[in-house]
Amino acid sequence: MPKSEIHPKWYPDAKVICNGEVVMTTGSTKPELHVDVWSGNHPFFTGTQKILDTEGRVDRFMKKYGMSSAESATPQETKDSK
Repeated sequence: MPKSEIHPKWYPDAKVICNGEVVMTTGSTKPELHVDVWSGNHPFFTGTQKILDTEGRVDRFMKKYGMSSAESATPQETKDSK
């Protein structure tokens, strides 16, 4: 038989709060959970995520492995080299 009184109290309807408003309820060992980011305001889930390529890493990868964007850059390089 498991020991009694060793587990924390379970709150089946704990409120998840983001920016002062309740965004969802879930089960937890705390009655309220305060979060900064959740799926409703995260750029990945809202579709506002941008891919930043400040050092040309994606282009370098595409050229190295012969992907599509490297093919579009190749004709310019061959014209310059002639």
